[in-house]
Formats: sequence, structure tokens, C-alpha cells
Amino acid sequence: MPPTKNARARRRTLRQILGGVRRRVRRAAGGARSVWRRSLQLQVVTSTLVISVTVVVVLGAFLFDQINRSVLESSRQSSVSEAFADRLQIEDALTPKSDDQSKPSDAGGAPSGNPLDDVMDTVTGSGEDGSKKRYDVLILNPAVPGQSRASGNVVPENIPLTLRLNLQRNGKTVAYIDRVRFPGQSLPRLTFVVGGLVHEPVTGQTYQIYHLFPLDEEEQLLSNVRLAIVVVGLGLVLLLAAIAYLVTRQVVTPVRLARQAAERLAAGKLDERLKVRGEDDLARLANSFNEMAANLALKIHQLEELSQVQRQFVSDVSHELRTPLTTVRMAADLLYDAREDFDPMAARSAELMQAQLERFESMLADLLEISRYDAGAATLDLDPVDVRDVVLRAIADSEALAERHATRFELRLPNEPCMAEIDNRRVERILRNLLFNAIEHGEGRDIVVTVGADRDAVAVAVRDHGIGLKTGEETMVFDRFWRADPSRARTIGGTGLGLAISREDATLHGGWLQAWGQPGEGSQFRLTLPRVAGADLKGSPLPLVPPEIEMRRTWRGHMTPVLLPATGDGAGHDEG
Repeated sequence: MPPTKNARARRRTLRQILGGVRRRVRRAAGGARSVWRRSLQLQVVTSTLVISVTVVVVLGAFLFDQINRSVLESSRQSSVSEAFADRLQIEDALTPKSDDQSKPSDAGGAPSGNPLDDVMDTVTGSGEDGSKKRYDVLILNPAVPGQSRASGNVVPENIPLTLRLNLQRNGKTVAYIDRVRFPGQSLPRLTFVVGGLVHEPVTGQTYQIYHLFPLDEEEQLLSNVRLAIVVVGLGLVLLLAAIAYLVTRQVVTPVRLARQAAERLAAGKLDERLKVRGEDDLARLANSFNEMAANLALKIHQLEELSQVQRQFVSDVSHELRTPLTTVRMAADLLYDAREDFDPMAARSAELMQAQLERFESMLADLLEISRYDAGAATLDLDPVDVRDVVLRAIADSEALAERHATRFELRLPNEPCMAEIDNRRVERILRNLLFNAIEHGEGRDIVVTVGADRDAVAVAVRDHGIGLKTGEETMVFDRFWRADPSRARTIGGTGLGLAISREDATLHGGWLQAWGQPGEGSQFRLTLPRVAGADLKGSPLPLVPPEIEMRRTWRGHMTPVLLPATGDGAGHDEG
């Protein structure tokens, strides 16, 4: 029968409730783990508690076992002694005396009166102080059940079967501790049962004598001892925890203050210092921290001054070079325009000077841009822009250079607009630098430009199939004036600052500029920008490693070679 809607709704509600409970439990467990990892004091106190509980439990169990053994052994010895004395009295009562023959007898010729009745009164009667004895006695005659006697409410069923079998088999005194439920009592009582045999010499009958010693007082004593051990152990554990808390607090508090001071120092508060109290190890630690902070502040101040001087020098030189460069540029333009009137050597010199001046101007512009980033003066001019249009403009600016290097562009653009709040000029400069770099190192092969977008970010990947990058060069490629191969000459006259500036532009947008490369497989640069300015990036719409490379790695990882036998012509095959 198919489930009804109400049943399905109940199951769905139950799953939701269970899912909510599991989530809350996971959050609570995660919070507890976080607190445990972050608190040294909690770790020390918890470890002390665990060790203390273990020691107290082991020690308490050992002490209780020893006390239990001592109490029960003392009760066993006294009980066995009393049972032996009673058996002697019973045996003496069952042994006929010479004067018993003169006493009147009943119709069967037996002496009148049963000696078991007299001895039971003697055995179970009052003690010397007038108090009733604390144990009961059971006399069993298996051959003549009528000759059995019992005191109190004891019945033969109260005797443990194991003890009766052992007594019949061994014929010696046996003792057994068990919980016996006496008639008229709702709960069984811990009882020490002692059994022995007595032989009547006249008839040859054997009597089984059982003494039942209730251990109520001993059990109450052991219960009090157990309670005392638990209370004392709990108090000891709490006391040790309190001691551990106080001791660790004395150590952890200065360490915590040092950690907070180090965090403030790392945040830029270079005047942060620790208070020094005493002359112990913690005081020496505070002195060392203060000396380190002072030296660090001095070094940072010196480095800031040096960096400021360096940035100012680069900025001043760049600005000062513009005036003579303008004059040289005007003269070079005149010479370049009149190069046809010169002899071939002079004309070639004019062309070389023109090309180097253009490179010099580009380098000056890059140096000025770098100096603005170093000075923190770079700003963004944000506008909502379709990234596809920016990519198309950058490719249009790079087509002439690509044709000179026999390189083609392969575009992979989405059909929907990829809108983002960006600085159009800076992003276009990033893409031009990536395209120029791909043309420079692409060995004349096709360059793949891919644009992707998701809800939070847009991305552009530029893939070349040239020489690639070695392991560890993915981050070095963004360093200023860095070259993968220093002996390799630049073919397009770059300044060596393009990728460094591109990374600064991407960082200014709150984005990522990342590189991947592999020797012989080419390289790929991925630019990821947030759609909304100031938003944090959580991922990129495009993979950093090209899909074909990732698929090849996966295929190789799952490939299992199988060797087949050679064919008749000696050719072999292998199958993956």
C-alpha cells in the first residue's frame, strides 16, 4: 500500500528535525574543538582531570579491594571457627553416653527425647551477654528427613546447590558466599554459608550441618567505605583540578599577555611593550620581548626611511628624465624622418635610436606607475563594464604584434554579458601585458583566450603553448625585471615590469592574477575579478590548470597497463 501524504510529510518533518539536531551537534562539537585548541589552560586542566580521575579510580579500586578482602577474610575466619565449635557440640550430642542406656525408652526401644533438639537450643541460643546469636543453623539428614532441624526461617532451599554438591563430593568443610533470599524477606541478603559433616557412630548416619552467617554489618561497612572512597576521590580530583587551574593561570596569563602584545605589534603598534614583574623566567621573557620589539621598531623605521628615499629617488629620476627625454625625442624624430637622406649606416642608427627611445619612454611610464603603487597613491576609476568588450579591445591592440610573430588568437567567449565594476584602463592594460607575454613566449603557436563568469566573479584565462614555466616559477614570474631564461633576449622590447604592474592592478581591484606552467606544455595566466567592487573572492569561474592537462593527469592516474603477447611478426602492443 503506497504511503499517504500525511506519512510522507511526517517522515520529511522527522528528517528535517534530525538534520537540525545533527547540525547543532556538529556546531557544538566544532565549537568545543575550537575552544580546546585555542586554550592552553583548558588543555592543562583537562589533562590533569583525566590523569587524576584515572589515578583515583585505580587507587580507590585497589584500596576497596584490599579492605573488602580484609573484612571478608576476618568474617570467614570467625564464621568457620564458630561453625567448627558448633559441629563439635552436635557431634558430642549425637554420641551416646553410658548413662543413656538406663533412661526410659519409647515403644521402639529408642531413648526418649531427641538430642538434636537440646543441641539446637544450645547452638542457636543466647550468647554469653544475653543476645541472640547472629547466625542460623540447618541440620540435614538425607537418609531420615525427619531427623533434620533448622533455626529461624532457614529451609534447605536456602543452601546454594554448588556448596551442597561440593560438600557431598569432598566430605570436608566448605564455605561459600552468596545472596540468600530467606522466607518472609523481599530482598536477598549477602550470606556466608559454611557446611560440614557429622557422623553418628551408632546408626552410621551422616548429618549435613550448615551455618548461615548474614553479612549485613560487613556489607554496610563496605558500602560506607565505598561511599567514603568515592567522596574523597571526587574531592581530591576537584582539588587537583583547582590546583592545576591556579598553577596554569600563573603561567598562562603572562603568555596570553605576550600573545596579545605580539598581535598588536604585528598589527603595526610598534610601541607595544610588556610589563616586567620580578626576575623569574617569565620576567626575562618579557624583557626579551621588549628588546625584540624595540629593535624591530628601529629596523622597520630604518627600512621605511630607506624605502621612502628609494621611492622618492625613483619618482624624482623618472620625472627629471622627462625633460631631457622630450628634447632627445624631438631630435630623434627629426633624424628618423630624414633617415632616407643619410647613408645606410647613419639611417640604421636613426632607426635603432628611435626604437630604444620608445622602449625608454615605456620604461619611464612603468617606473612612474610602480612608484605610485609603492607610495599608495594608485586609485581606481570604476565603471560597470562588459569584460568581453575589454578582452576584444586588448586583442585588437595585440593583433599587429601577433601577426609579426605568426601567432593567432582563439577566443572562447560566453554568450551572456559578463558585467563587472572595474577600472577599464587598468584591466585592459593587464590583458595587453598577458597577451604580449603569451606572444613573447608562445613560440608562434595559437593563443587561447577564455572568458568565464559566475554569480560573484569574472575571469579571463590566457593560454599559450610555448616553453612553459618550471616548478616554483609561478610566483617569481610576477617579480620586477625577472626572466625565466636570462640568456634569452626580449623580442618585443618589454621593460620587465609589465606582469609586476598587472599583479598590482589586479590586487587593487581585490582580484587574483595567477600563473600555471609546465615545461613543454606552455603556460596559462588567469585573471579573476569580483563582479562588485570590494567584494571578497571565494573562487574563480575558470580553472587555473588547463582542462586538457587535468584530463591527461586523471587519465594517467587511472591507466592500468596490460602487456599482451607479441604477434607473429614480432610487433608488441600495450593497452591502457
